[in-house]
Amino acid sequence: MGIKVSILGATGNVGREFLSIIEERKFPVEELFLLASHKSEGKKILFGKKEIKVLDLNKFDFKKCELVFSSAGSKVASEFGPKAANSGCFVIDNSSYFRMDPDVPLVVPEVNSQDLKIIKKKIIANPNCSTIQMVMILKPLHDLFKIKRVVVSTYQSTSGAGRQQMDELFQQTKDIFANNQIQKKFFTKQIAFNVIPHIDSFLEDGQTKEEWKMQVETQKILDKNIQVSSTCVRVPVFVGHGESVNIEFEKEVSEDKLRETLKKSPGVSVIDYRQDEGYVTPEECAGEDKVFVSRIRKDNTLKNGISLWIVADNLRKGAALNAIQIGEELIKKKVLSK
Repeated sequence: MGIKVSILGATGNVGREFLSIIEERKFPVEELFLLASHKSEGKKILFGKKEIKVLDLNKFDFKKCELVFSSAGSKVASEFGPKAANSGCFVIDNSSYFRMDPDVPLVVPEVNSQDLKIIKKKIIANPNCSTIQMVMILKPLHDLFKIKRVVVSTYQSTSGAGRQQMDELFQQTKDIFANNQIQKKFFTKQIAFNVIPHIDSFLEDGQTKEEWKMQVETQKILDKNIQVSSTCVRVPVFVGHGESVNIEFEKEVSEDKLRETLKKSPGVSVIDYRQDEGYVTPEECAGEDKVFVSRIRKDNTLKNGISLWIVADNLRKGAALNAIQIGEELIKKKVLSK
């Protein structure tokens, strides 16, 4: 016996990763429903050795399942998250819609799985992909030295925006080499051979919503007193987000103790050699489950300051894997029964 599972947004980038990771980790699925818009109804997707037909989300009866992995955007989440929860399902949602709801836990299992003790609405939120990989590193360091302030610049891949945005990078790259006119459809500026310091919409204070998310989500997950300043940038990479992070601690920092702590932290891999190729890049982390940290060094301009570099596969740990790990925690805590 297993769990009856639905994947909402099954035809997207993250939906495909859900299927791959469920199979890899042998998540206990008794029955699997693949849900998408009516445009994808009837399409067949391979799972293991069998093909499963995609169902029209609007026609689906959520009473047929017990757990929903949702990755279909805030608009869909706002309508179908509560609908599924009211039908008796637990919903693990990858959109931003529920993240700041005080009655919805915002969870990275290695960081704050204790927040799953109380689930008032049967909905659990997956944090932003950039927040997830950052708090994986911040959590053990905060426990040790107590963090005052974080300044982060992100280098986010096109897959974080969607499959069409990945295609735009591919097409623009081809067009440049073919000396064709560059077409912009989904990004505000040319993405091929360029970087764009603009992710999500602008707020009144000059931040983008993506930058605001990193601040408020980190505070909700870790500590409301941690100050976060972020600059979020889209880069011409298909998969894998990078982050340059500067951390100010309240206590004196031992670089050796910091390294030792991160090496022992679950889901974290320290690859840090002060030589050519002694660090991890987004291209190398694609397809990997761990969050990699490199370029660890003291900030000589700041008391109790450390700078470091973080990379992770944004479709896996930044989205699908984190959600599935939440599902595994629900089983472990016997909130869900196999």
